[in-house]
Amino acid sequence: MTPASPSALSERSRSSRRPARVSSYARFLSRSTAVLFACAALVCAAPAEARKKTEHPSVNVTTVLPPAVMAGLQRAHVPLSSVSVVVEKVGDRTPMLALNAGKPMMPASTMKLVTTYAGLSMLGADYRWRTTAYADGNIDPNGVLHGNLYIQGTGDPKLVPEELIDLVQKIHGAGITGIDGALVLDKRFFDPSTRDLPAFDDDTEAPYNVGPDPLLYAFKSLSFTLTPSPDGSVAIDVLPALAQLQIDNHLHATGGPCRGTLNALNPVVTPEASGIVTASFDGNYPLRCGDRTINVATLDHSAFFAGGFLALWKQTGGTFNGTTREGAVPVGARLVATHLSPTLSDIVHDINKFSNNTMARNLFLTIGGVESKPPATPAKSIRAIQSFMQGSGLPTQYLTLENGSGLSRNEQVTALSLADVLQSANASPVAQVFVDSLPIVGVDGTMRHRLTREPVNGNAHIKTGTLRDVRAIAGYVASADGFSYVVVSLINDPRAEAARAAHDSLLEWVYQGPQAALTESLAEPVSAPVTEPRRNKLRKNPKRGAH
Repeated sequence: MTPASPSALSERSRSSRRPARVSSYARFLSRSTAVLFACAALVCAAPAEARKKTEHPSVNVTTVLPPAVMAGLQRAHVPLSSVSVVVEKVGDRTPMLALNAGKPMMPASTMKLVTTYAGLSMLGADYRWRTTAYADGNIDPNGVLHGNLYIQGTGDPKLVPEELIDLVQKIHGAGITGIDGALVLDKRFFDPSTRDLPAFDDDTEAPYNVGPDPLLYAFKSLSFTLTPSPDGSVAIDVLPALAQLQIDNHLHATGGPCRGTLNALNPVVTPEASGIVTASFDGNYPLRCGDRTINVATLDHSAFFAGGFLALWKQTGGTFNGTTREGAVPVGARLVATHLSPTLSDIVHDINKFSNNTMARNLFLTIGGVESKPPATPAKSIRAIQSFMQGSGLPTQYLTLENGSGLSRNEQVTALSLADVLQSANASPVAQVFVDSLPIVGVDGTMRHRLTREPVNGNAHIKTGTLRDVRAIAGYVASADGFSYVVVSLINDPRAEAARAAHDSLLEWVYQGPQAALTESLAEPVSAPVTEPRRNKLRKNPKRGAH
């Protein structure tokens, strides 16, 4: 693909922006209105002469990290053996800086780069998920369906209230105002085994632990907002509304300082035998704490979706006198309504900007379900992504996938492989969408609070990864030297959390211009020249070139 001009890409970026939709889920997927740097996507990194692959058969590669990066690692007490780094010029897959480049590492959420690039390439940026409604039985003159309403899901990752209401209104538009039968959920697109996947850790009610589902609704998370008042009351608002949810509020607003984490105020959510779900709050709430929002992932996916659908159904004047259950759409049922999700390009934007694990896991399974025959399984998705990467000339020897989100202790990749993915994505037809989905340093997403006062601010698209004992960055930096660079750094160490400053220093160093810095700092080459054949050896043997 021939790189587009900076002006063309900037104009495309401006014309593709749409008015922001007001969303109740801003706390999950808040969109920034920040201005992109001049070159909207880094495929336009440099003038024509600078974009050429080096004319020399080889270039010097260093394994010596910049002094500021070394200082950051030393302060964190992280040894070099726990660090993997690759820096390459965009369009030239020969590393300029490579340390432990072929060593398999846990990537945390930078694994989402593999999932989202594969998804965009295999499914297409305009791919949309379908959520459909079917009916059996007759509709009387009053609009009451004397039969069952079936909702069939295919894994829409962003079926939030603002989207599901479209399906509800279309069902009403088909002449149905009441349901005198069952609400039946058809979830066959994902294999039942995907429901039993273990949580990542013991915090089973944390939103990041929510697993995939064909009828994923609002990330299966309740968001309670507590607002204390001087009269001693505490108002509680909840999103999304669930038809079966009741709030038992025994909170009291008090004076005094706002201390502690207020974990004691988390609700106790109890499903009753009658189907009612009670969220109980109890305790004192200091006025000085102001508004607080507590996010809790509770109930199972089917109960959560049914409650959310029926709440919207009743809010729009619908009636329901039946029960809810799971089941298949019968052959004779007639199609009533279809809701199309936002495009995959929008979904990938949210996955990468805000590192949404649940959305990534739904996309991961969707790839397997579409490329193979449903029901989707992790094994089908792994095979499909590996096949795509092999067909694209990307290494898979040290790639270990589990759920595609990076929320895993089993997923592994090498820094060199991630650099290959970034180079391939940047030269692909989906480059614009892919690059734009990555957080902009100091501006938005998971990078919005980092390096805000440094020159690299606004000049890099970087995906972050964070787990206990893991810190990772991967993406593109538009450097002050007129070039753009691929940067990958993975840290796997018990003290990784303290090494974030080292990653920030690496991004600052790349922005200043690594080519000039390496020329000035290296009096003598510290290693033999790295050629493309040697890079292939690094891919095949992680011990070669590792430190």
